[in-house]
Amino acid sequence: MIENIEKIKEILNNDGVIAFVTDTVWGLGCLPSSEKAVKKIYEIKHREAKKPLILMSNEVYNLFDYVKQPISKLGQSLIKEHFPGALTIVTEKSDRTSDYLTSNMPTVGIRVPDNEIFAEICKNIEGHVLATTSANISGEPPALTYDEAIAYIGEQVDYVVPDYGYSAKGRASTVVGLVKDDIVVYRQGDVVV
Repeated sequence: MIENIEKIKEILNNDGVIAFVTDTVWGLGCLPSSEKAVKKIYEIKHREAKKPLILMSNEVYNLFDYVKQPISKLGQSLIKEHFPGALTIVTEKSDRTSDYLTSNMPTVGIRVPDNEIFAEICKNIEGHVLATTSANISGEPPALTYDEAIAYIGEQVDYVVPDYGYSAKGRASTVVGLVKDDIVVYRQGDVVV
């Protein structure tokens, strides 16, 4: 479906940043292994260094290397019920997850968006995971359309992936933390847990 997948792969493999549609809002992403590209995302967004990125993929098992195993039973039930979907789960990170992704925090957010364009990008890239955040300048509303993505950050990213008719719903994902055997809601979004 995506026409320029080789171009996207080349951009990402060369420390590039792309913008793309998801099920919630438009996102910015790069390979988690590229500290240079992560820094570029922070520059594009004028984002505070203390705000971590999250890791997203087309399949949850691609994210398992980045989080401490085993995931709690509570975490597993949330994954089963809400992945793919508009839920970000914050849990302890593994040694594979670099501090530059998580603002030196011991945790990392993971999500599997329910969007075919995003899924196709991940299926085709190295490692099948992107380090991501919303496509906007910090403090401003996130882009909800291809035209908004172009207007907000189009000149600063290496490529804005066409949406091929898929649209973002406009509500951010719910962000929850797994603390011991409890769920802490950090941001209420589209999903109620």
